[in-house]
Amino acid sequence: MTRLFRGAFIVIVILRFGLDELFLTSFQKPWLRVFARVVSVGRDLKAPRGQRLREALESLGPIFVKFGQVLSTRRDLLPMDIADELARLQDRVPPFSSDLAVVLIEKAFGRPLHAIFLSFDRVPIASASIAQVHFAKLLDRAGVERDVAVKVLRPGMVIAIEKDLSLMRMMAGWVDGLSADGKRLKPKEVVAEFDKYLHDELDLVREASSAAQLRRNMAGLDLVLIPEMYWDYCTTDVIVMERMVGVPISQVARLREAGVDIPKLARDGVTLFFTQVFRDGFFHADMHPGNIQVSLDPKTFGRYISLDFGIVGTLTEVDKEYLAQNFTAFFRRDYKRVAELHIESGWVPPATRVDELESAIRAVCEPYFDRPLKEISLGLVLMRLFQTSRRFSVEIQPQLVLLQKTLLNIEGLGRQLDPDLDLWNSAKPFLEKWMLEQVGPQKLLNQLKDQAPQYASLLPELPRLLHDFLKTRPGSQQRQLEELLAEQKRTNKLLQALLYAGIGFALGLLAMQIIVRVRLF
Repeated sequence: MTRLFRGAFIVIVILRFGLDELFLTSFQKPWLRVFARVVSVGRDLKAPRGQRLREALESLGPIFVKFGQVLSTRRDLLPMDIADELARLQDRVPPFSSDLAVVLIEKAFGRPLHAIFLSFDRVPIASASIAQVHFAKLLDRAGVERDVAVKVLRPGMVIAIEKDLSLMRMMAGWVDGLSADGKRLKPKEVVAEFDKYLHDELDLVREASSAAQLRRNMAGLDLVLIPEMYWDYCTTDVIVMERMVGVPISQVARLREAGVDIPKLARDGVTLFFTQVFRDGFFHADMHPGNIQVSLDPKTFGRYISLDFGIVGTLTEVDKEYLAQNFTAFFRRDYKRVAELHIESGWVPPATRVDELESAIRAVCEPYFDRPLKEISLGLVLMRLFQTSRRFSVEIQPQLVLLQKTLLNIEGLGRQLDPDLDLWNSAKPFLEKWMLEQVGPQKLLNQLKDQAPQYASLLPELPRLLHDFLKTRPGSQQRQLEELLAEQKRTNKLLQALLYAGIGFALGLLAMQIIVRVRLF
């Protein structure tokens, strides 16, 4: 019944804001446009279409607001008036009562507001689908006054999200049971993945820990600033962090007037994304313009400022290696290797012909090479790849859904900053360098270093293990000792052979790396 009522509410909102009329008038068929005018009779639909769509998404709740945030970054796919309105969803969702925010803060810390902060701005600086942010001043343990940002979770979020997720699970079950593509699309697994990320976002301590991890990962890159978390003031519903000062990345004209190198900023964004994905396997997965600023402070001029770490993506070593090989093969236009990787990974049936899949991928990708970003629609590329995947029964990978969403955000952001950015050539050197690191001697040394503590802990136990072994059968100690000595000699020879082989292998890898670098340069 809950799902039924929620579905009915969604229909009511659609009719109230005239989204059905917007949908019908988007078609060129005259009879559909006439039908749209007929169904709109008696309804007040004078407000601009972008405003109606934004207000409808706000009424439907956080999941729909997030959908609008993703759409707002795709100005290549949407009319400008709609994109401008949806951009308001990034940080200007109607806030909840400041008095209620104060109550939630005092409840979280068990103290009155004046006992926590030296000052507190009751007017929120930003308000999004999950939480809103207030500026304040805090006196830390060392007696130093800090400018901080206080993030407060919206009340009732768990109930609101559960209603939508329940409806999504029901619809996923329909797709899984009724659609021929159910097994390939894995709708239940995709919804389950979405469910996990949304519930993670409702735990602000988890968000704070994700921010701390990203801050450590990015420390030596000098491309991005991430706020410090004040752990004494972090709870599930409220977190306090360092206040960041910057210009929203959507204000490109203001950044350009301040002297920021916009093309470099766009290239740095690509470097940041691929570093987080392939080097760390831990990436900011909600990179819409509302969460990104640029520093104008002389000490950190031109660096990114990342905010809101409620949604982060993670990749396993297997995922990272597979994706890196795919990207590298793609950038080299080695479509045969891309096809082989799909078959090797089990994403397509093993009986798939490599040449047919190779030809299909080439037909999708080849027209977009050597073009600036302004002439490429990644959304269109993904749509054509999706059509190809259906033909070859490619299975959707739920663990990569966040990565695909983030890649769309990155492209939308890059399009706003520098339409002439060559996305492919900007990413290619990074990926080739990363691949060399994965097969080079440094990788072998790192693996040996990682295993060293385990071997070191075993060595002190060897005398006791040898003593216990000999003690179990006293009558045969001499024979066992002789066998043990003989085995030790064989082991020494084997270790010597392995050592020579390892040296030879390392030299071979070094030679291969030198050859590859020569070819690259």
